[in-house]
Amino acid sequence: MAFGSRAAGKHRGSSRLSRKTAGYAGVAALATTGVVGTLAAPAFAATDHKGPSMEDTGLNAVVTAEDLQGQIEAQAEAQRNAAEAAALKAKAEADAAARAAEAKQKAEEKAKAEREAAERAAREEERKRLNTFVSPLDDSYISTQYHAGGGMWSSGSHTGIDFHAASGTSVHAVGAGTVVEAGWGGAYGNNVVIRHNDGTYTQYGHMSSLSVSVGETVTPGQQIGLSGSTGNSSGPHLHFEARTGATYGSDIDPVSYLRSHGVDL
Repeated sequence: MAFGSRAAGKHRGSSRLSRKTAGYAGVAALATTGVVGTLAAPAFAATDHKGPSMEDTGLNAVVTAEDLQGQIEAQAEAQRNAAEAAALKAKAEADAAARAAEAKQKAEEKAKAEREAAERAAREEERKRLNTFVSPLDDSYISTQYHAGGGMWSSGSHTGIDFHAASGTSVHAVGAGTVVEAGWGGAYGNNVVIRHNDGTYTQYGHMSSLSVSVGETVTPGQQIGLSGSTGNSSGPHLHFEARTGATYGSDIDPVSYLRSHGVDL
């Protein structure tokens, strides 16, 4: 019957009194183990069927605190590891930057040393070039020697040497110096006189035209005019003299002069 079936109560929950009794019994049992101090208050606070179960008592709180402590320690360890990794990274970056700066400095110093060496080499090359002497004409030869005799010269002998040259041949300064005379020179025709850096002078006569003027500085091999046959001349050629002074009568042997300056005639 319907009423008989309901009275059996197999699926009905325990009464409030029964749950309380079970709670008290649990507390009594825990007291024998020494845990009652922790659990007593929460256990006695359970007054109805909706109160906390044994899984929500102080015992569970103790376990949660231990887990929280472990999490805090793990987080602290992770932070320490992260800080150490960041410090190592910063040190590595600083070391790399220092090495790069050192390499850059060495490269700059090397480049500077190379520039200075190149500048020194260029200055030395220029010094050598300025101290170098050349022949006044390319691919020529001496047609009249120094001190050759004859009535053609007022002194009775040749005061320089003559280089064979067709009219219009380029005439070069034999060495670096300053032009002290450029123009008509009487028997020398159109002539140029140069004072060189060693204090000696050279003269170039009978030219058809001049390319320099007084006060101009010249370098070895620079064109100063074109050969010709002006003045007291029997035909196109270059009259060349070496002197100790700027004026006539201070002549010295031009061949010995040029050879002493490294010019092979």
